[in-house]
Amino acid sequence: MEIQNEIINKDVTHDRVFIEAPDKEPYRQYYFMAVLNKHVKKIIKEIDRPLTYSIQTFGCQMNAKDSEKLAGILEKIGYVPVDSEEADFVIYNTCTVRENANLKVYGRLGYLGKLKEKNPNMIIAICGCMMQEPTVVEKIKKSYPFVDIIFGTHNIFKLAELMYIKVDADRMIIDVWKETDKIVEELPSERKYSFKASVNIMYGCNNFCSYCIVPYVRGRERSRDPKDIIAEIKSLVADGVVEITLLGQNVNSYGKTLEEPMSFAELLLEIDKIEGLERIRFMTSHPKDLSDELIEAMRISKKVCRHLHLPLQSGSSRLLKIMNRKYTKEDYLTLVDKIYTAIPDISLTTDIIVGFPGETEEDFMETLDVVKKVEFDSSFTFQYSKRTGTAAATMENQVDPEIVQDRFNRLLDLMKEISAKNANKLEGTIGDVLVEDVNKQDPSLVTGRLSNNTLVHFPGKASDIGKIIPVKLTESKGFYYFGQPLV
Repeated sequence: MEIQNEIINKDVTHDRVFIEAPDKEPYRQYYFMAVLNKHVKKIIKEIDRPLTYSIQTFGCQMNAKDSEKLAGILEKIGYVPVDSEEADFVIYNTCTVRENANLKVYGRLGYLGKLKEKNPNMIIAICGCMMQEPTVVEKIKKSYPFVDIIFGTHNIFKLAELMYIKVDADRMIIDVWKETDKIVEELPSERKYSFKASVNIMYGCNNFCSYCIVPYVRGRERSRDPKDIIAEIKSLVADGVVEITLLGQNVNSYGKTLEEPMSFAELLLEIDKIEGLERIRFMTSHPKDLSDELIEAMRISKKVCRHLHLPLQSGSSRLLKIMNRKYTKEDYLTLVDKIYTAIPDISLTTDIIVGFPGETEEDFMETLDVVKKVEFDSSFTFQYSKRTGTAAATMENQVDPEIVQDRFNRLLDLMKEISAKNANKLEGTIGDVLVEDVNKQDPSLVTGRLSNNTLVHFPGKASDIGKIIPVKLTESKGFYYFGQPLV
């Protein structure tokens, strides 16, 4: 590829002109986006059609946010999105929390290999958490040599530079960082919704729960400067966003790595002051770090949503210690009591693992006891599965799969019973609903969410999307409501 001596697309380069690629980020990446844009325009002219891309995202909201950045970079370069993997550029943004997620990606790669046989010019890239495991990279090198670019979680921002390298390189490009203290933002992003967005406030995790691979693939905790976070949110609000979700592996420990420490509670109250912003959500909260200060900030905030996702994992203090969760059953219940006392109308949701190594019937009954006492609005329940590289994977007393399935079913039955009991508690009340979409089953209805994250369907039209509308909740359907708009 011929390297341009001058970048003339000033929009792409933040109104700066470079002769050589700058060292400072993100300007360096904008340089490569501009060079590649010229290259792509040349190809489009030759083949007389657009160059297309497809991003397949596996895993959590952090990955979804990363994929928005990847999409923004590709569109800045000149690619257009398509739903099909039969595209000119395909990226798999991977998750590795569970080993079956890895197997799913390997299966999809086999399919991509066949597509590439039909289109040799297709470029395949894989990034994300899976790529932070050296054994995975070696397997891809050996079994899937047609993959063009491999990069990890720490250098998502480098996509344009890696694409630039690949243009002239007849080899697989691998750029996986073991760790980093670098945070690179201010990249282009293609959001899924115009009215709501996610904002990273920190990266990494220091908790090392014995069942979890995340600290090994996402690195140590790194908090963003609060001024940068506030500036990003203000920019999003100016672009029409009314709801933001603050993201971090453990948002409650935000601020500990800053030169001038700031607590998560303090950050929330600063964000609360932003004019035009209507709603603030956040995830995920670790119980061990959820302070009285944070509960008070949530209570007095006008914008923090009445929903808190607070992973329990197990109700057994014995297992919680082995899991390295750093709280007991009693600690958790005391915390929940504080939250309900301060914010009576809050919706609590949780994560629970069934069948952790060594789990006895007594341990499981402790979990059921917590579920009964807290009455979670919903729960993400998982059957424990070994995750190579974690402490739990080598533990003795792995629980028999039939016992795990039985306990899992009993937990689901209890959750259904609690949901049925609480199903109509909001019936007849009025709530503000942020409209997210036209209802897929009935186009005369729109669908949105209350502050507590409950789904509501009510008569409306596409022009209501992005608006917050007062709605009377007329009929409960268990996990959602039908309602009537009051405007």
